[in-house]
Amino acid sequence: MAFITVGTFSCKNTEKEAEMTAEEAAEATEMATEYTVDTAASQIMWEGAKPTGKHNGTIKLASGTIHLNEGKAEAGNFVIDMNTINDEDLEGEDKANLEAHLKGTVEGKEGDFFHVKEFPTAKFEMTSIENNVVKGNLTIKDKTNAIEFPATVTMEGDKMMMKSEAFEIDRTKWGVNYGSKSVFPSLGDKFINDIMIITVSLVANKA
Repeated sequence: MAFITVGTFSCKNTEKEAEMTAEEAAEATEMATEYTVDTAASQIMWEGAKPTGKHNGTIKLASGTIHLNEGKAEAGNFVIDMNTINDEDLEGEDKANLEAHLKGTVEGKEGDFFHVKEFPTAKFEMTSIENNVVKGNLTIKDKTNAIEFPATVTMEGDKMMMKSEAFEIDRTKWGVNYGSKSVFPSLGDKFINDIMIITVSLVANKA
């Protein structure tokens, strides 16, 4: 997730930090209708990579609400249950070991990735949605940064569905530094990409 080149570090780093600054969460108008996220039907899909391969999986939501006005989202937030980190490309002991490492349930490696005992949830708060681009604040491990992603909202009666396109986040912005070559340059080819690919799939029902 490092976009900075030698010789322009100071300027580019300042620009990137400005892009990631959190903003005030959007507030719904009186005309908006509240929809409650269906946590059983919603999920976040993730993908991480390193030189020797990649892994992918899902994370469930703990709760969430979306406020719609005439089918358009005005405000919303959802809580991510970090204890539900799930890998989908491995099986058996390999799957269990990777999930434990990501969650931070391995003794001595709690802080390598998401340290779920100390930070059991993450949170997203919408700040705006324009031209099918959702903008908001993502909080992981008590660090908050602004993100944005293209998404489509569709309606089926009293059900709302929001599906994002795949988008990138830089995990090191949230202090998830394990195996990062931008943080630890001496890793050589034994690094894990800073970039994670995320896809958000939400289903919400009229409250």
